[in-house]
Amino acid sequence: MSSKVALVTGSSRGIGKAIALRLAKSGYDIVVNYARSKTAALETAAEIEALGQKAMVVKANVGKPEKIKDMFTQIDETFGRLDVLVNNAASGVLRPAMELEESHWDWTMDINSKALLFCAQEAAKRMEKNGGGKIISLSSLGSIRYLENYTTVGVSKAAVEALTRYLAVELSAKNIVVNAVSGGAVDTEALTHFPNREELLEDARKNTPAGRMVEPADLVNVVMFLLTEEASMIRGQTIIVDGGRSLLV
Repeated sequence: MSSKVALVTGSSRGIGKAIALRLAKSGYDIVVNYARSKTAALETAAEIEALGQKAMVVKANVGKPEKIKDMFTQIDETFGRLDVLVNNAASGVLRPAMELEESHWDWTMDINSKALLFCAQEAAKRMEKNGGGKIISLSSLGSIRYLENYTTVGVSKAAVEALTRYLAVELSAKNIVVNAVSGGAVDTEALTHFPNREELLEDARKNTPAGRMVEPADLVNVVMFLLTEEASMIRGQTIIVDGGRSLLV
């Protein structure tokens, strides 16, 4: 019997890479998706193969539905199945609301929100043939509370969480379970693009009730739990993993 297959979008680095590697350790073959960093994607694939699993690398801007279709065609040709979709790829223009332009809005919404809809449509067609599957998106606290310079990303992540609820209902009949995981501030490469990065990190270090910042492994652990049969009755939910930070003002 062939291994189960997982697609992790934006998995050449950061949290996406951490999820891809954990899935590989759990016996999944992995589709490593990237948009720009081919070298990093190939390095991730090599690490997956070193764990004894197959890896295919696909360049695709998931903000473009035609690129999504091409990616899934390649998955069909290489693996012939898909069991898990982790919608992780994200981007965004970090500016105050009054400085945003239409291109900033469209870019962020396409990659962060539209991608989930069209990736989920393609994934669901494959998953249904296997008797079901799991779709998990990565979100952030900016979807439910104000974060400086975070307007486009926060709104796009709110859309991801709403779409998660709609997909969870409509895909349940196909035995496809849909959820999201929302993290607090995590010190990854993505955070280096934030103008107020040091403030965010300092806040997380000082004000997280758990006594430490959230680490990538904390998010990965919840993603892996949501893939288990024990979590099958959790549907359409966004699980916040922030050590309790969002409970405080």
